[in-house]
Amino acid sequence: MKLSIDRLRRGPSAISALIAALACAAWLPPVANAESFQLPPIADPANVEHHPGKVIWADLITPDLAASKRFYGGLFGWSFQDIRVGNAAYAVATLGGHPVAGLFEKPIGTGEHRQPAWLTFIAVRNLEQARSVALAHGAKLLAPPKTYADRGAQAVFTDPQGAVFAALASSSGDGGDYLAAPGEWIWSSLLTDDPAASAAFYKAVFGYEVFDLPREDDAQHAVLAADDYARAGIHSLPPGHRHPHWINFVRVADASRTAAQAVALGGRILVEPRADRHGGQLAVVADPQGAPIGLMEWSDQYTHDEAELK
Repeated sequence: MKLSIDRLRRGPSAISALIAALACAAWLPPVANAESFQLPPIADPANVEHHPGKVIWADLITPDLAASKRFYGGLFGWSFQDIRVGNAAYAVATLGGHPVAGLFEKPIGTGEHRQPAWLTFIAVRNLEQARSVALAHGAKLLAPPKTYADRGAQAVFTDPQGAVFAALASSSGDGGDYLAAPGEWIWSSLLTDDPAASAAFYKAVFGYEVFDLPREDDAQHAVLAADDYARAGIHSLPPGHRHPHWINFVRVADASRTAAQAVALGGRILVEPRADRHGGQLAVVADPQGAPIGLMEWSDQYTHDEAELK
């Protein structure tokens, strides 16, 4: 999704208020054995485009894969291709025949305090270089680099503030920049207790430009950009909330209607739909297992208007 950086700097988006209302428990994502899973490529057909800093994939860690498939299939129209090796269960979510996400089943043991959540994958050109820079700037390695035949190399980290993310060097290219269709990922945001330090960390690892947004409250808000594209947002963690984390947004035609549908499918609303200054609405819901996910309307007319500003 291409957004005008100048337009974003005019004032904090409604996304700031939405993210500020959300807090989720810390979790440790498992990583499947690289030799066992044949994951789909990020770009099909393959291309030579590489966009460091772009969010190019997301995996759901869930204790109930079947229930998650029913929920997301009903909510976004996703279909699923199951991959099973031994006791591991993984499903690739597709939309219109194109992979959009992965769902990995990981039971929660008795006494474990781990909430289901989505893991955000950010593109890099060279995973080893990104790993070295991340560790040098205070990150911790949760899952060491693994290479998948059709996917590329990936590793999972916590940033210095504790938010979990993955870096992925795609072997098929990162795909082109285009406006997400309904049912596809359209935006990602980081909620953290030190936005300035987080911005400096992600700038060092992914080469972002950082644009501070004007404040309407005591919280800090910034946009991470690369190649003149707004890639993600950073927002202050509300007082009393712990566990910095990433949250990803799916484009929907009607946030209010989709949020209501999420409830009908067994989920719950974490943040009620709110008007966005772009003319649409934003909301945050949780699936039946508790994993949070964002909903975002986006006007095609707004995209046209942005093009006119170029």
